[in-house]
Amino acid sequence: MSFRPCLHLRMQNQVRRMTTYSSKDHIFELPDGRKLGYAEYGSPTGKPLLYFHGYPSCRLEASVADEMAKRHNIRLISIDRPGFGISTPQPNRRLVDWPADVRNIAEGLNIPQFAVMGCSGGGPFALACAHSLPKSMLTGVGLFASGPPWAAGAHHMSTYRRVFVSLAKVVPSAVSSGLGLLIRLLVWVVNTRPVVSRTNRWLEETSKKSQDASPESNDKSSDPSPQTKTPEERRQNLLRMLVYEPFVQGPEAAVHEALILSSQDWGFDFENVQYDAVKIWHGAKDKNAPAVAIRYLTERLPHCQYTEFEEDTHYTMWKHFEGALTDLMSEKSE
Repeated sequence: MSFRPCLHLRMQNQVRRMTTYSSKDHIFELPDGRKLGYAEYGSPTGKPLLYFHGYPSCRLEASVADEMAKRHNIRLISIDRPGFGISTPQPNRRLVDWPADVRNIAEGLNIPQFAVMGCSGGGPFALACAHSLPKSMLTGVGLFASGPPWAAGAHHMSTYRRVFVSLAKVVPSAVSSGLGLLIRLLVWVVNTRPVVSRTNRWLEETSKKSQDASPESNDKSSDPSPQTKTPEERRQNLLRMLVYEPFVQGPEAAVHEALILSSQDWGFDFENVQYDAVKIWHGAKDKNAPAVAIRYLTERLPHCQYTEFEEDTHYTMWKHFEGALTDLMSEKSE
């Protein structure tokens, strides 16, 4: 047996032991036989919102918005993209293939109308839905701290992202193997005692700052993770969302999606997105997804409502999420 299959088998076994499935997790079978994993949060009878997770992440990401969705009577359905979490990989998939999966799962769940929201790397997939799905099917389209279009200029992106994408184009197998090793190392590092202590302290401080900055800071229910009571529980929840579950099937999906998101051509012209209106919220100081590239996008969308927060980065945008959620679901939500 070659080194690479052994590596993947060991990594998958190590990561799989740390994944968690709950009663909120489900699997939907597509017409072509592939399966999409999804999790439901919020109110089961609420206004439907299909949530597209960041990169690399998984359906569990939306768990932090569970209480928000309940407060605003939203049925929050978070879907694993192909190859992430419990969704079947889809070789050679493109950004424009996603709307068909979304339409199939919505019809299968008997949801004739729904809103879509993409966060971070999920933003471009929400925009693809705005382009391809019938307007009558969508009650809202939102991009929150969205992944930017590389068509705005690769020079705007960070050096390490450009290097990663360049290597992924030339030697994708080697990048997958390297990423697999990195994940195994990361799993070991984050569970060492010094890192555990430091991470728990950071999460506790971040939680306090988030509550202080939130408009509902005096309401205990505004805690983004009310069910994870201790810093250690919050840490484990974070690791499940960002490390364990996304890579349970290996790193290939992440490598391939990096190429999808960094493509100069997402498969459609921004000028042809006719949905009115695509709502976008972004931080002006975002280094992960430079605001200059998001402005490039908004200038080309015929119907767009853009809100930019002058002092926020990619990681401080969370305090605006509930406002964005209610804004998105307030109109055409019957």
